[in-house]
Amino acid sequence: MTTALPHIPTLETERLVLRGPRMGDVAAWADFVASDRSRFVRGDDTSLCTSWRGFAHVAGMWMLRGYGTFVFALKDTPDQALGMTGPWHPLDWPEQELGWTVWSAEAEGKGYAQEAAREGRRFAYEDLGWQTAVSYIDPENARSIALAERLGCTLDPEAETPDFDGEAVLAYRHPAPEALQ
Repeated sequence: MTTALPHIPTLETERLVLRGPRMGDVAAWADFVASDRSRFVRGDDTSLCTSWRGFAHVAGMWMLRGYGTFVFALKDTPDQALGMTGPWHPLDWPEQELGWTVWSAEAEGKGYAQEAAREGRRFAYEDLGWQTAVSYIDPENARSIALAERLGCTLDPEAETPDFDGEAVLAYRHPAPEALQ
């Protein structure tokens, strides 16, 4: 039995390449998960085994949904992952999400996440045909809230949110595709 792998496009921005997750990214992902920097996107278990399962979940979204998050890197060092961004929709989440993570402190404050997230949103709207998207954000994640606002998102108190074991979560609504033209 042969299973066809999904086509994962490679996208480019002025400075970045957005590509599918690769086995070579696992170490950078695991380092991120083991750090305090990942506290808003993971549970308490930061073991390599749990990191691997989380990464496999990310990669598997491409197989099961036909889309998923992209790993982003600088064009001149495409094998050195800086983070992840793009369309995301776990089975039990009420809406399609556009998410992002920056895996190392050295990659913060340079606009990479914003640049990558804009391209991930463009992909979701233009290539996937999404008409709306949210970003679910922990209320204490000030950096992510600031990025959502720089992307033109607004807090949507009416949006249904996933159940994160009773933890609070905010839904930031992305501008509609026609608003970005």
